[in-house]
Amino acid sequence: MKTGPSATPTAEVFRLPEQMRAAIIDHAKRDTPRECCGIIAGRAGVPMQLYETRNVAAGNRFYEIDPAQLIDLEFREFPAQGLELVAIYHSHPESPAYPSATDVELAFWPDAVFLICSLADRGLPEIRGFRIRNDAINELRLSS
Repeated sequence: MKTGPSATPTAEVFRLPEQMRAAIIDHAKRDTPRECCGIIAGRAGVPMQLYETRNVAAGNRFYEIDPAQLIDLEFREFPAQGLELVAIYHSHPESPAYPSATDVELAFWPDAVFLICSLADRGLPEIRGFRIRNDAINELRLSS
């Protein structure tokens, strides 16, 4: 199976509602040149709520979700609403929508979908989705 930037999507489909897609692109544009980041929560893998989070990483080359915000969401907000973490998104302001070596190394949620929004072509932002498990990258087909 191809795993490079032009990898063919697997049969797995992730439904990314159009309003969430637009919100991710807007967040990426607002935070550029820094990478933006956020979480999508839902039930049974179905996205229901998007949460913009703070990137506390130094510099512009990777993201780190604010740990206090992540803990609050995962242990207070999500359980109170009966939600679970479904996807994690971040942007690549200047590079393709494909996981970097750092993205793979820091993919601590094996059941999450990792969404990457590329602004490399500012006029045509691109969002792609991946499962990252045991250092293996598998692209998902995104639908709205």
